[in-house]
Amino acid sequence: MAAHRKPRQRSTGGGKARTAATIALAGAATATGLDGTGHAEPQLTPGQVRAKVDKLYQEAEVATEKYNGAKEKAEAAGQRLKGLQEQAARKEERLNTAREALGAVASAQYRGGGLDPALQLALSDDPDRYLQNAEFVERAGNRQRSAVAGVRQQLREIEQLRGAAHIELTSLKSRQSELKRHKKTITGKLGSARQLLTRLTAEERTRLGESPRASRASGARDPLAAPGPAASQAPNSRAAAAVSYAYQKLGSPYVWGATGPNAFDCSGLVQAAYRSAGVSLPRTTYSQIDAGRRVSRSELLPGDLVFFYAGISHVGIYVGNGRMIHAPNPSAPVRVAPLDEMPFAGATRVV
Repeated sequence: MAAHRKPRQRSTGGGKARTAATIALAGAATATGLDGTGHAEPQLTPGQVRAKVDKLYQEAEVATEKYNGAKEKAEAAGQRLKGLQEQAARKEERLNTAREALGAVASAQYRGGGLDPALQLALSDDPDRYLQNAEFVERAGNRQRSAVAGVRQQLREIEQLRGAAHIELTSLKSRQSELKRHKKTITGKLGSARQLLTRLTAEERTRLGESPRASRASGARDPLAAPGPAASQAPNSRAAAAVSYAYQKLGSPYVWGATGPNAFDCSGLVQAAYRSAGVSLPRTTYSQIDAGRRVSRSELLPGDLVFFYAGISHVGIYVGNGRMIHAPNPSAPVRVAPLDEMPFAGATRVV
């Protein structure tokens, strides 16, 4: 009987169940392990930290140039709004004066009214003089009509100015909101970069600070740390003055949105350098590249503006021998650096 007994199905099913459970548990353990790896920050080498920090700095610089552009437009909108408000105030003052004059005339007419003009003529002791006065009154009436028309025109002009001021105010508020967004992006990127750098020891940070990406030129070791040779090779006196200014600012800190005299971002340094030479440049990199004549890399002369990255988010001042002066990022001050440390995008000769 026992030999003919059917095999117990639970054994096979149990084996399958145990196998499935084992696989599920293994998968769960693997998933847990993967999740843990995914959520925990991986251990980065100093070089990887540097690469991530550089990327964050570059992204922050893109946002900085957008911030600079929005700030420039907000300031322009603010100036236009102020001008419109002042113009409207002057017109309202003239309008009030005209209204007061019309009010005085209307009051006088009301007090002097009563007799029909024909009766006044009949009762007049001097009809000829009356007729002359009547002609004067008619002319005065024409002037009053002209004054009323003038008041109406002033009212229309004031309404137009108020409408234009409202448009500028809306534009200003939009730019201010844009400024806040870009500022939030910048501070977030720079904050992330600072957090990454805290993973490194002081020795590692020092070593990375001496890398080509973040180093600055030393006057004792680099002949380009003095402006003489570069300024003498500039195409004109204004370019030479801009180069000399940039050399004077070596070692100044990078501060996003700054235009000097003691701190700069990249486009702020370029703008300040040429401002010192009597040349007005736009505020942003993507406007500065169109502020002069484009030149090829092989044509570069000291004083030319050199631009980097596909989005034209960084700029420096060429000083010769394949090098430039620029304000790199918060990890390094204004310094002399090779053009090759970033992807070259183009160059412009301002003067």
